[in-house]
Amino acid sequence: MAASMASPPPIARLANKVAIVTGGARGIGESIVRSFIEQGAKVVIADIRNDLGKSVCQDIGVDDSVSFVHCDVTIESDVENVINTTIAKYGQLDVMVNNAGITDEPKLSILDNNKSDFERVISVNLTGVFLGTKHAARVMIPKCKGSIITIASVASITGGGTSHAYTSSKHGVVGLAKNVAAELGKYQIRVNSISPYVIPTVAACKFFDIDDTSSVYSNLKGKTLGPRDVANAAIFLASDESGYISGHNLVVDGGFSVLNPTFGLFSWPTTI
Repeated sequence: MAASMASPPPIARLANKVAIVTGGARGIGESIVRSFIEQGAKVVIADIRNDLGKSVCQDIGVDDSVSFVHCDVTIESDVENVINTTIAKYGQLDVMVNNAGITDEPKLSILDNNKSDFERVISVNLTGVFLGTKHAARVMIPKCKGSIITIASVASITGGGTSHAYTSSKHGVVGLAKNVAAELGKYQIRVNSISPYVIPTVAACKFFDIDDTSSVYSNLKGKTLGPRDVANAAIFLASDESGYISGHNLVVDGGFSVLNPTFGLFSWPTTI
């Protein structure tokens, strides 16, 4: 009887790719970092949280596969530095994940909102993405390849669930991704966004007054959304599997955004 043939090991979906993840020291960003490394990528964490970023690197501890660079995405020289440092270390940049973002106080009346608070959110969530996209494109264009991914939010396609500043910023980054995708297609650079529903990260817990054990409403019965679900979407958009997808906003919300709230099927953002 012939000996059975062992199945070949699965091919890592991001093998030989180099990625930058802004805001990669915790939450969704950290999950993306870990997932990318599991799939064979080398990753640079760009974050303002030095201790957390270095701790993630030490915890992963996989050869030279992960490193940390301090980066405030609102400061162009910081963003330029993390791009240049990545090129100097690895010689290439294949994937840029614009993940860094903040929320503001849950003041849902526009009369209670301050201009300075609005501009602070826009500065991180929209201008920061613009800078990350700009400087990633700077090094991707000569190579005629690359994938730029921005983590948006279900607030990019809905209204009334979060603050005016946050909602405006997330609508903005989706529009930016589409506009840049239209420009960079001639260089074979793909630009997409991912819009997840509420995940109990540190920022979301503060805004919605919940804790990390909370399970928010899900339209998919028996399922809950976690950072790994967003990371899986990012792996797909970073990989060659999505080679003909650009200018797309991949909504990861279990169908939440297709519901009609007048039917009374859910209350946003009540926990259950």
